[in-house]
Amino acid sequence: MSDIIESVKCMIIGSGPAGYTAAIYAARANMFPVLYQGTQPGGQLTTTNDVENFPGYPDGITGPAMMMELQAQAKRFGTDVRDGWVTKVDFSGPVHKVWINDTKEIHCETVIISTGASAKYLGLQSEQKYLKLGGGVSACAVCDGFFYRNQEVVIVGAGDSACEEAHYLSKLCTKVTMLVRRDEFRASKIMANRVKNTANITILFNTETEEVLGDGQVVTGVRAKNKLSNEIIDISATGFFVAIGHKPNTDIFNAFLKLDETGYIINKPGTSKTNVNGIFVSGDAADHVYRQAITAAGTGCMAALDAERYLASREG
Repeated sequence: MSDIIESVKCMIIGSGPAGYTAAIYAARANMFPVLYQGTQPGGQLTTTNDVENFPGYPDGITGPAMMMELQAQAKRFGTDVRDGWVTKVDFSGPVHKVWINDTKEIHCETVIISTGASAKYLGLQSEQKYLKLGGGVSACAVCDGFFYRNQEVVIVGAGDSACEEAHYLSKLCTKVTMLVRRDEFRASKIMANRVKNTANITILFNTETEEVLGDGQVVTGVRAKNKLSNEIIDISATGFFVAIGHKPNTDIFNAFLKLDETGYIINKPGTSKTNVNGIFVSGDAADHVYRQAITAAGTGCMAALDAERYLASREG
């Protein structure tokens, strides 16, 4: 362990749109923010090939390029962007303590949590291959559905989110095949009925994904298996959407912050404030509804403004 304890006015944990937006606002307010990028610098957006729905980019931009621009903007105003990730925190006392890589201890007047949430995937080798290639595997229909207009796609999932995303895709795609592992949906009846009553959605119950098929560059179909009959079928598709949930990256905070049953940080309505004074949350670590880059950026702004007001109230 390091014997030198650093003190900072504003610590930002995470480096996606929420973290970098918080950094821009905090730096401009002379809060001298220190931002740790975490295990995935740039956040989930770095796995997104094309971003076409973020205002200000009429021709679109790749996820990694957008994150590099946000980082450059944060640095321009004086944000101290650092490699490393937070491995432990102690928010039990008046001083907020954060440990980096299990070695460096930092004492923070304010902390903005922007650790995001990670999409759950099936874990198939073929799925991960085409996910990394950007060739047709996605965990966000709202983000990527536009690229599959007038095409056929497959979506996996059984909950409300899966039904909502399938219904969204049905407005863009000629055919949506929905794979459900069990013999019924986990979704609410109203959501289940919505997809059942949509003409171009085909639902295959008791069906699991065996393999994502492709030509080495892009997805061309999905191989699925009926659990009851053991029948193997190949489904033609150019897109494979996974809608089996997200896991918020909040485990290290659960001893100090109020989380919901899934692990999302609970913020005070209309603010970025948590149950601990001086600790704020932004982005997908608290948002299980929208999960968009633009909404994450908005809450990053809110967190920085809330942190600035908190510091001003203490000084006053």
